Amino acid sequence: MSAALAQIGGVPVLILKEGSSRTTGREAIRQNIMVARAISEAIKSTLGPKGMDKMLIDSLGDITISNDGATILDEMDVQHPIGKLLVEISKAQDEEVGDGTTTTVVIAGELLAEAEKLLSKNVHPTIIISGYKKALEKAEEVLRKRAIKVDINDIETLKNVAKTAMRGKSVAGARDYLADIAVKAIKQVAEKRGDKWIVDRDYVQLLKKQGGSIFDTQLIYGIVIDKEVVHPGMPRRIKKAKIALINAPLEVEKTEIDAEIRIHDPSQMQAFIEEEEKLLRDMVMKIKRTGANVVIAQKGIDDVAQHFLAKEGILAVRRVKKSDMEKLARATGARIVTSIEDLAPKDLGEAELVEERKIADEKMVFIEGCKDPKAVTILVRGGAEHIVDEAERAIHDALCVIRNIINEPKVVAGGGAIEIEISRRLREYSKTLGSKEQLAVEKYAEAVEFIPSILAQNAGLEPIDALVELRSLHEKGEIWSGVNVLKGKISDLFKEGVLEPSLVKKQTIKSATEAAVMILRIDDVIAAAPPKEKGKEGGPVPGGGYPGGYY
Repeated sequence: MSAALAQIGGVPVLILKEGSSRTTGREAIRQNIMVARAISEAIKSTLGPKGMDKMLIDSLGDITISNDGATILDEMDVQHPIGKLLVEISKAQDEEVGDGTTTTVVIAGELLAEAEKLLSKNVHPTIIISGYKKALEKAEEVLRKRAIKVDINDIETLKNVAKTAMRGKSVAGARDYLADIAVKAIKQVAEKRGDKWIVDRDYVQLLKKQGGSIFDTQLIYGIVIDKEVVHPGMPRRIKKAKIALINAPLEVEKTEIDAEIRIHDPSQMQAFIEEEEKLLRDMVMKIKRTGANVVIAQKGIDDVAQHFLAKEGILAVRRVKKSDMEKLARATGARIVTSIEDLAPKDLGEAELVEERKIADEKMVFIEGCKDPKAVTILVRGGAEHIVDEAERAIHDALCVIRNIINEPKVVAGGGAIEIEISRRLREYSKTLGSKEQLAVEKYAEAVEFIPSILAQNAGLEPIDALVELRSLHEKGEIWSGVNVLKGKISDLFKEGVLEPSLVKKQTIKSATEAAVMILRIDDVIAAAPPKEKGKEGGPVPGGGYPGGYY
């Protein structure tokens, strides 16, 4: 059957619109696997501490240099639908656990490559899918049994986990310094609810500013607002600050209905202006009486109100983002008020210091020295824009993995150690299956084993030799033996402190398996005709159509 026609009793019947394309059966699966493998191949060289970086240039000429899987896939502007699916999988991985994005896509690509070998031997996709699902269950069971429980107050372990997450980044030289900052930040914002610790990563504000070096990156026990003080007559530095957070305009509000005021002589106009001034002065005096000496407003502050605030020696900042207001409330202990009339001394927050500082040609307001703040700021510095961006990505990964440990305090060794262990157990498990699913489980084991092989390859080692040695050591019970890429040999990575949260590994294999299964289930691709360019009869718009128009 062609894309648009079907024969019923010798009479052609139009099914699809003219210009539509259709790929069915094995050909559809083969093409989809080819795309997934191409994306996996593109990013596998970035895996591990010795992985290479990619330079990505967008349509506007902006350059991104990174080896972060989610960033690379996002910036690649992938057009093919299967490619977009893998981009979504990596984004979901990044949002869920913040690490393991490259590993997820590489394993998904390998699972599909192994599935293709079985398809060529006429094993049905449904049997492969069933085998993969059984293998996933077994892999999760191995992870649960092998993962080692850790104490969330063991700062050294948390630092090792953070350093492992940052090892592959170009800022790895500063990883000890950045890991220390990341651990302190997450420990500060962690909250105990019942008998569980909960961490919301959003309460660690990451602020990037080019200039200085990575070692100028600092943790501020408070919040930095990317705004300046509103009036030149206001103080620029206030110690022992009493902070009012106001979600209301310090302005004379206009009426909602159109009103006309008839003025017959200048004295009436003067009285009108004076009344407005009086209203604004009363607002400022009301704030002053509560004892506040810093005002952070989510909305506007009238010029006249600014004058009165400056006269009273109050530092004010306006038009602050809602998210920053919420962080300020958590950091300072203040309550956000929506009416100045309701403002009372008990609503004020406290900070040791509120100061306007100039950072890299920009003025910012630092609110620091808060007492037990539940929101903190990391000010990320670096000599070049690309370094600052990569440092931010490294700190983001570190924050996420520490959060994962606090939420689920279990770790496994990195360097492909747990993957080799899962692979070994899956091969043993496959022998207990009596159907063709046994082949699928064996292929799943080979796909998972691809991770240590790539780590060895990216480090300049011989991958086959590394795999043989790893298998031998794991058979002897040395389950934490992995590829030590920094020393160029196989060693016990648990002793070396190369640790990863089991939560990341669990999410990685789940995401990769779900992606592979979803792609294997597609046996028919029907694509609509691409839109025609204006003024032209036919001819697809670049980037349209399937399969030829996707890149």
